[in-house]
Amino acid sequence: MQVYDELVARGLIAQVTDEEEIRELVNNGKATFYIGFDPTADSLHVGHFMALCLMKRLQMAGNKPIALIGGGTGMIGDPSGRSDMRQMMTPETIQHNCDCFKKQMSRFIDFSEGKALMVNNADWLMDLNYIQLLREVGACFSVNRMLTAECYKQRMEKGLSFLEFNYMIMQSYDFYELFQRYGCNMQFGGDDQWSNMLGGTELIRRKLGKDAYAMTITLLLNSEGKKMGKTQSGAVWLDPNKTSPFDFYQYWRNVADADVLKCLRMLTFLPLEQIDEMDKWEGSQLNKAKEILAYELTELVHGKEEADKAQEAAKALFGGGGDSANMPSYELSEEDFEDGKIGLLALLQKCGLAPSRSEARRNVEQGGVSVDGVQIKDIKAELSKDQIGSDGIVVKRGKKNFMKITIK
Repeated sequence: MQVYDELVARGLIAQVTDEEEIRELVNNGKATFYIGFDPTADSLHVGHFMALCLMKRLQMAGNKPIALIGGGTGMIGDPSGRSDMRQMMTPETIQHNCDCFKKQMSRFIDFSEGKALMVNNADWLMDLNYIQLLREVGACFSVNRMLTAECYKQRMEKGLSFLEFNYMIMQSYDFYELFQRYGCNMQFGGDDQWSNMLGGTELIRRKLGKDAYAMTITLLLNSEGKKMGKTQSGAVWLDPNKTSPFDFYQYWRNVADADVLKCLRMLTFLPLEQIDEMDKWEGSQLNKAKEILAYELTELVHGKEEADKAQEAAKALFGGGGDSANMPSYELSEEDFEDGKIGLLALLQKCGLAPSRSEARRNVEQGGVSVDGVQIKDIKAELSKDQIGSDGIVVKRGKKNFMKITIK
């Protein structure tokens, strides 16, 4: 199966402008393509996975990826899929975030010897002359047509600033510049970016002629992919200092049954034939599929050693043997004990399993707390230093929150 057909089979392609030409470029390694990343944090999160994996797949087929960091567009609001205006950042913060991104992207993309580029659109957007932009670019856009774009319609009810209204023009200009500077002939983006991407393709063709080779592809379910990066407790980051490899593993181990095969197809590099076999799996077999998904993605982001540790820790926690040394842990000090004991409610709050004492009380009363696998419903329960011992104990709240407790 050729690479474009594999992208379709994995459910990654939603819309294209010139399918046969795109198929030809991608399959023959002739595409120089870009995907944009907003530098709004100092780490990528799992919502970026689809784009990163796509870039890796295409680079493996001989195509050249460009990671475009939105240092310029990050200075204004992006209305796409949002109901509020984003916070503006300083150039220093943007540069720091860009440096962090490149380090994380290097696990997916080979930036050596011109095989890939990372560029910042601040390099051209920050120096634009307003009158020149109006004359050369503004004349190519119809306001009536722009207002029909879904990204703007969502903002019209609450008010759309002129600052935000310019975002489509800025993103379109990015493709125009990348085409001229680096021969970028293809752009990928989420399904919520379709209008902005079409603007870039049209700008190139209007400015440089109909023969200008510029095409667009959107990623199926990319807006859903962005939601993957959010949980009740916040974002699931690729930075191990923000989300530990074990928590990262557990995030994927706990995906819904209905999503596991979709994630395996879109995000892993396992052969489609192997994944198709899993379509027949049911019941407890789906847990095995989730373990495969969690291991593959943890290895991709954090390496084999960390993936092995996370898998062993998960086995220890959920009864299949394994090493508990690598699960999340909290170390108590002597000051935490009174007469050699610590209350269970205080422990839950102290180690972060409960945000407040009242929440800890509610969890215990509802039977959602266990210590070393034994459910405890007594809100006055205490744990002694002897009970915790030198090996520690595992305290669990609900099905997915747990902590290994030790003493300094």
